[in-house]
Amino acid sequence: MSRSTQTLSPDYFEDLYATDIDPWKFASSDYEREKYAETLAALPEARYSRALEVGCSIGVLTYQLASRCEHLLAVDAALAPLEEARRRCRTQANVEFAQMFVPQEWPQGEFALILLSEVVYYLDAADVDKLAEKVLASLSRRGSIVLVHWTGETNYPLTGNEAAEIFIARLEGRVDVIRADRRPQYRLEVLTRR
Repeated sequence: MSRSTQTLSPDYFEDLYATDIDPWKFASSDYEREKYAETLAALPEARYSRALEVGCSIGVLTYQLASRCEHLLAVDAALAPLEEARRRCRTQANVEFAQMFVPQEWPQGEFALILLSEVVYYLDAADVDKLAEKVLASLSRRGSIVLVHWTGETNYPLTGNEAAEIFIARLEGRVDVIRADRRPQYRLEVLTRR
């Protein structure tokens, strides 16, 4: 499997979703269902005033996360999954959606929670550094960052392990890793601002 060396463009995702609106089976996979439950269980707070989910895709996790947030901004690089996510979350008035190509585009304001679930490995190392800085700059004083990544083989610029390690290393000395779980197929870290 040949790996890309550069950050995957929005076109990559638009093409993927054009052939299958749920290419990773977010809505039906046991792996995804179990990972979502673990992700929600790992959140350090019961409720968040303002949260950001980067790479929301079709909104399966977004729908579940919404009940833990006063306001949730869910972003994705591709339009098709955002439209599906809007439909899925139409009863959740506290969820806002925006099309953004992260880290080149980034939302305004502070967030008490920033969730990066299976998204950082789509970036090259230079963009992971940029992302880490943008995340930290918009994280509230006692805010949390949650990283979740598949650790199997991919053709993305980074593996799940590389993505998480580069991201965490970039923030060394400025965040504490308060949780680091390893499962057979994925890893999950929770970071808090120092």
